[in-house]
Amino acid sequence: MPHKDPEKRREYQRQYHQKHKDKITEKRREYQRQYRQKHKERLAEYKKEYKKTPKGKKKNRIGNWKNIGILSDDYDALYERYLATENCEFCGVVLTEDRYNTSTTRCLDHDHESGEVRGVLCHSCNSKDVFSFNFYLKINNL
Repeated sequence: MPHKDPEKRREYQRQYHQKHKDKITEKRREYQRQYRQKHKERLAEYKKEYKKTPKGKKKNRIGNWKNIGILSDDYDALYERYLATENCEFCGVVLTEDRYNTSTTRCLDHDHESGEVRGVLCHSCNSKDVFSFNFYLKINNL
């Protein structure tokens, strides 16, 4: 072994990695691509099962919010608020978690221009143009 001293060995490995960074990265990417190709079905099954877990549902929901332009400083707190809200903040109907949209399905309403979250509403209220200045005052207790 060229470097018996652990410090010298680490330094040599760091320098080698810096010098051959592109080659190492390319080999790693190729290995990962081959692994994903070889284990495609197993990885798909794992992903499907993960999405059913509470952590997977949370990650999926937050990812969807980001994709549609909802902005937040703390997505975890927003998700907790979303789950904790039991009644529509406009009409008061009991909210449900349905696979398909019904009139009582829970929705996170937001301003499409600014991305600001306005409230947790039922699908019926969210699809109407109920957001007026009075509603904004009501929801924010002003």
